[in-house]
Amino acid sequence: MPPRRILARLVLAGAALTATVTAPSDALAQRCDPDSAIAFARGPRTRHFVFVGRDLERLDDGALLRDPAIAGVQLTMTWRELEPARDRYDFRALEARVVEASRHGKRIMLQLQDVSFVNRPLVPDYLLQDTSFHGGAVPKIEGDDEATAHAEGWVSRRWDDAVLARYAALLTALGRAFDGRLEGVTIPETAIGFNLPTRWPSGFTFERYVTGVQAMTTAARRAFPRSCIVLYANFMPGEWRPGNDRGYLSAVHAHAWRIGAGVGGPDLMPHRPGQRNHLYALLRTRPAGVVAGVAVQDGNLAERDPATGTPVTVASLAAFARDTLRLDYVFWGIEEPYFSRDVLPFLRAEAAARPRPSRPGATRTTPRP
Repeated sequence: MPPRRILARLVLAGAALTATVTAPSDALAQRCDPDSAIAFARGPRTRHFVFVGRDLERLDDGALLRDPAIAGVQLTMTWRELEPARDRYDFRALEARVVEASRHGKRIMLQLQDVSFVNRPLVPDYLLQDTSFHGGAVPKIEGDDEATAHAEGWVSRRWDDAVLARYAALLTALGRAFDGRLEGVTIPETAIGFNLPTRWPSGFTFERYVTGVQAMTTAARRAFPRSCIVLYANFMPGEWRPGNDRGYLSAVHAHAWRIGAGVGGPDLMPHRPGQRNHLYALLRTRPAGVVAGVAVQDGNLAERDPATGTPVTVASLAAFARDTLRLDYVFWGIEEPYFSRDVLPFLRAEAAARPRPSRPGATRTTPRP
């Protein structure tokens, strides 16, 4: 089937999912909660968060949260730890981080992790043990042919309606506790391998995966109408743009745009053709008002400009994020020596060069009624 016809079918499927969402009145002008870092910016300016991932002890001494150059912190928590048993949620660790950040006038962006890069699943045991969830999670199979196929991490069964229903239930519970208090929720990257049909898990097809990702985004947007949703839609199985563009990545981006969710991804690497032809191409052409954020992850600051052979700089990445991709967020990783030597001094110098407006309501620690 031609790529445009495939894309049309997937967009229609996304529209059916969207019909159940309580969307904002202007879905293409999401600006998150009135107390968000974006609203605080009083205009179109990239907000700098620190991505600590699971290294939460970096927040314990309060130094990062006190730093005026930082708008907030992106941290990672797994489905497994937030729902240790079916319908039993444990948000105590997240609550503590939200309260502490708010005390310093900062915001938390939660990355809700259902995909891993190590040999263990991140979903609750009941999903793995109850046969109605068909295993709950599966090993990701990377590689483009049988000779290179290998397992690399795990992913929840994002194409499985039974698993998606449980994911939506978790989001609903999180939304009741944190909508408007969190800066937002990040849905982890859509790149999960499975390019080889001979290695597909049960029920998986490229098209089902697209509609599954759309359903995850819809559930997140419904649960968090006031906080931002950022879908890390970087690559999709079954296509490689531009030569083999089957419309999959375009479809999940278009669905996010339509329901007022944001888009983005891991890795700020301006010189990589793969990133430029996939995520960055869609970020550059997204409609005005669609929130976007990209993480500077381990290894990104070790990249070199192929034209000059010189290392990339924090300033060049920040300029690319602001001017080319029009990002609302950059999530700076804490890889050393780059973070202390390069990232923090740059962010502090940038912060010192601009006035800081007052921010009423920054210390609210309870949700709106």
